[in-house]
Amino acid sequence: MPISKELLDILACPKCKGDIHLNDRGDGLICDACRLMYPIKDDIPIMLIDEAEHI
Repeated sequence: MPISKELLDILACPKCKGDIHLNDRGDGLICDACRLMYPIKDDIPIMLIDEAEHI
């Protein structure tokens, strides 16, 4: 089940509190300001700074 639009509207980057968006593959949430991607595992966004990947 993909992440709903309503959930994307309320989620924010835990590092800078900025906007995030779904990546092209749908397996991560990207913060352009921090240049980080937060992975989505089993349809659950992992919003931990330590788990984020630099892009």
